Amino acid sequence: MDLTWLGHGCFRLRGRSAMAITDPYPPSLGLKLPRLEADLVTVGHDHENHAHVQAVKEGARIVAGPGEYEVAGITVNGFPTFHDSQRGAERGRNTVYVIEVDDVRVCHLGDLGHPLDEDDLDEIGTIDVLLAPVGGGTSLDADGAARVVRQIEPRIVVPMHYAIPGLKKPLDGVDRFLKEMGVTEGAEPLGRLSVQATTAEAETTRVVVLEPKLWPPSAGARTWFRRRRGAAAGARVFPGLRRPKPRYHCKNRRGSRSCPSTSS
Repeated sequence: MDLTWLGHGCFRLRGRSAMAITDPYPPSLGLKLPRLEADLVTVGHDHENHAHVQAVKEGARIVAGPGEYEVAGITVNGFPTFHDSQRGAERGRNTVYVIEVDDVRVCHLGDLGHPLDEDDLDEIGTIDVLLAPVGGGTSLDADGAARVVRQIEPRIVVPMHYAIPGLKKPLDGVDRFLKEMGVTEGAEPLGRLSVQATTAEAETTRVVVLEPKLWPPSAGARTWFRRRRGAAAGARVFPGLRRPKPRYHCKNRRGSRSCPSTSS
């Protein structure tokens, strides 16, 4: 599965035979998406910066809320959460999606505004790639995002929803999140992330910063990202918060933490 960041909360997940787009945004955000093609589009909540489905060519299945879905071999589970820390009293609801492409489990947190509880974690299950908002504003800031990463314990976390050149939304940059994750140095940001399914246990969570694929391509943004520290570097192990996580799947819900052990 290939993962490409298209800016803000928008990603392209490309599998062997199908493709998904998350949270497309309008040109008024200051960034511009190319004309996109996909088999399905997920919408985290109904704000235009996460629900501009017109950016995707007609024919894609629109998934806009909790539930279980399957489109072209891609499975999606949406779980209800909140856009704030007051159980939605300030900003309403948010949907967290677990999207499985070629047996790789990707969790998109959308505009999550609070830590997760045990029921949320059981629903989300074992995650290969976590897409987490880190820039604050109306969703998690760096500290809150790092806390949620420690709760989910994915193999890889990719930050999103933070300040980049051209974005017309006041957000923090990515550096504070990298510091919270213990990342101090690393390679140039990646243009895309390729992930294969595995049954191996990850000892640490790897932090990967992606360079957004914007349209038209921005030389300024590209230069800015290449100067960022900490891209594609390994994060620290979070002591005292790691729990054993089986890398098998239940028949009723793939990757559920509550699955019974199948070992003899």
